[in-house]
Amino acid sequence: MITTKYFNYKQVLNLAGGHLIWLTAWCTLVAALFYFFKWQWMIIPWVPVALIGTAEAFYVGFKNNQAYDRLWEARKIWGGIVNSSRSFVSMLYAFNTTGEGNSETETIKKRIAYRHIAWLYTFREQLLIPTEWEHMSQKRHFGDINIRRHRLIKAGFPDYGRTPIFLHKYLSEKELDLQPEYKNFATYLISKQAKEVNELKNLGDISDFNQMQLQEALNLFYDYQGQAERIKKFPSPRQFASTAFIFNVIFIMLLPLGLVNEFAKLGNWGILVSVPFCVIIGWIYIVMELVGDYSENPFEGMMFDIPMLSICRTIEIDVLQMIGEHDDLPDPIASKNGVLV
Repeated sequence: MITTKYFNYKQVLNLAGGHLIWLTAWCTLVAALFYFFKWQWMIIPWVPVALIGTAEAFYVGFKNNQAYDRLWEARKIWGGIVNSSRSFVSMLYAFNTTGEGNSETETIKKRIAYRHIAWLYTFREQLLIPTEWEHMSQKRHFGDINIRRHRLIKAGFPDYGRTPIFLHKYLSEKELDLQPEYKNFATYLISKQAKEVNELKNLGDISDFNQMQLQEALNLFYDYQGQAERIKKFPSPRQFASTAFIFNVIFIMLLPLGLVNEFAKLGNWGILVSVPFCVIIGWIYIVMELVGDYSENPFEGMMFDIPMLSICRTIEIDVLQMIGEHDDLPDPIASKNGVLV
């Protein structure tokens, strides 16, 4: 997640700076051919170009709106996880039918709280596994660029890839050894929580109604997990995303062919002036396209992502304090270079 008030020039260049090279080359080539060879046959009227540009602007706007909906829904899911986590742990420690806890029930409650923290980091790790349509799965040059961007982001956050360490801290060795046996280890951890809650009821520490309330909280975590997995595993419909990209390319290819003739009406110097104007207009459309393209996948480990690590750490600190652990608390995740993960 970008945390700076404005999208600074470094972030813009990191996103779309490379496109300035081929865009400048194309606009300069068209202007040079028109200036030196007077190739009138290559010029097209400005009106159809403007119509295509208008249609493309609406299309990209629709795509970006859908991408924002996916991004905002993902943030609401993790916001719900924050609130439900606090409620779950507070209920866990507030419910006590006997009036005083014994060592066995206190151990179980602490184990449940720890396991919930482990579920958070496990779930985050599962959401970061790349899918075939995400940017890091692209082939050749573009895939390499996105992998480098991902590595740069990870390099700024020492805790980014420390999920195995957190699991060793909050899970027993027996539970940790079961991880390779499950395709969805996060789901297993919630099911294990339900068994532990039932054990509290069997020990008489909580009532049947208390168990039902705690189970409803666990069901909410299943809901949130399923909602996030839906966004992760179902891409923004490619027919919309692909056609928006194709139309953008067509518009940018036609742009200098229509613009250079308009500026030529000012004289020969106008032909040269058309180049920077053509680059600016084309680059604006490229940036609009890329912003929507990178925003539609909120769980891929890029700078537009939901800051899952920061949210997990916030919940971790809250849970540890709620169960009475106030020493050696982990530090909150702070943004680095205008990015929070």
